[in-house]
Amino acid sequence: MSKSKVLFMMTGSIACYKACHVVSRLVQNNCDVQVVASPSALKFVGNATLEGLTGKPVISDMYATGNVMDHIHLMRWADVILVAPATANFINKAAQGVGDDLLQTLFLAHDFKKPFLVAPAMNTSMYLHPVTQKSLTALKEMGVQILDTASGILACGEEGWGKLLEPDLILKMTLEALHKPAQDTAAVSVAPKSSALSKVKILITAGGTQEPIDTVRVISNLSSGRTGIALAEYMTQMGFDVTLLQAHASPKSEHVTRRDLFVSFATLDEKMKHYLSTENFTHVIHAAAVSDYSIDHLEVDGQSFRPFEVKKVSSESDKMSIHLKRNHKIVDRLKEYSKNKDLKVIAFKLTSHASPEQRTHAVEKLFANSHADFVVHNDLSEIDIVNRTHKFTLFNHEGFVACENLDQLTSELIRVVLPKDTV
Repeated sequence: MSKSKVLFMMTGSIACYKACHVVSRLVQNNCDVQVVASPSALKFVGNATLEGLTGKPVISDMYATGNVMDHIHLMRWADVILVAPATANFINKAAQGVGDDLLQTLFLAHDFKKPFLVAPAMNTSMYLHPVTQKSLTALKEMGVQILDTASGILACGEEGWGKLLEPDLILKMTLEALHKPAQDTAAVSVAPKSSALSKVKILITAGGTQEPIDTVRVISNLSSGRTGIALAEYMTQMGFDVTLLQAHASPKSEHVTRRDLFVSFATLDEKMKHYLSTENFTHVIHAAAVSDYSIDHLEVDGQSFRPFEVKKVSSESDKMSIHLKRNHKIVDRLKEYSKNKDLKVIAFKLTSHASPEQRTHAVEKLFANSHADFVVHNDLSEIDIVNRTHKFTLFNHEGFVACENLDQLTSELIRVVLPKDTV
């Protein structure tokens, strides 16, 4: 049986020590717990304590290498989100939609399809303040479950409301939220997507083409499609209108509503032409790895055949020659295909162990031939599948931005496609 995944968010309060007990009990109850702590929370409990309880490093810095998109990754990963203790600062910012740190951006990335629990902890005056009470009401109306405070002796020495609930009670309510049917934990009113973002209509391609030899053999490339799929998932989550056109052999995307498949150069070309000529796309992110050549005919033991003419070339054949024909560049025709003549094209260029001069030349040539608005360059020497490193460079006609990983590239591309009045 797989473990339930709990995203445990901690904000700065003396009650963090009680939250550690909840973390421990969740782990004992076969939960996979990831702690995200604010810098102030780590003033009360240390990284070592939390990592020791969960077996995972604590996430705290939104801008650390590899963490830029954690607010998206973690929200997708979790089955339930618990904020304990939740300070007045967190609660009031969340109610206002302020996204100035990792914990607040995590809340803003919440889609209200999973339980989100908030356990307040603060001084009585802060808890009963009209602003805090108004914020708690607003969060409840959004569908957030507030684990109302208890009355008791507070850290300041006063007695009253604002005390964090006892760990066993928080544990009970969290486990109950995990085991409720999905329709019971969904928000009463799901937060609407930004109308400005939904007007940005993006066609994203991903994965490598396969050129058929016979019914069981193909010529293909090493593209996995993961970059394009990740971009499509992030942008869908944000509220952009995304259509993902992905290779048949690429990993299935669970988070993109509108998807279509291609196999060969011909099917990709046909489908891109169809989508662009019939719908008003504002952007194309063309990350697919497209074959430069397709198979014209085969020669098997001196006889000539078209692809598929022989269902399966016999392994007993002494000699087979494959004759290729050159394909046109799909990226060069995207603006021609497009119904929207103001289409913005973001093209991808892969080189292999190229020198700086060769890389620059390849990018400039792509700009010149395709009239792309942006080009994403990556070189095979800077892709390490084992260590999961992948560097990119995003070019426009004025300059470039170096991106150390996919997260940084995603952030830059989101800035590119955002409507100007939302930037």
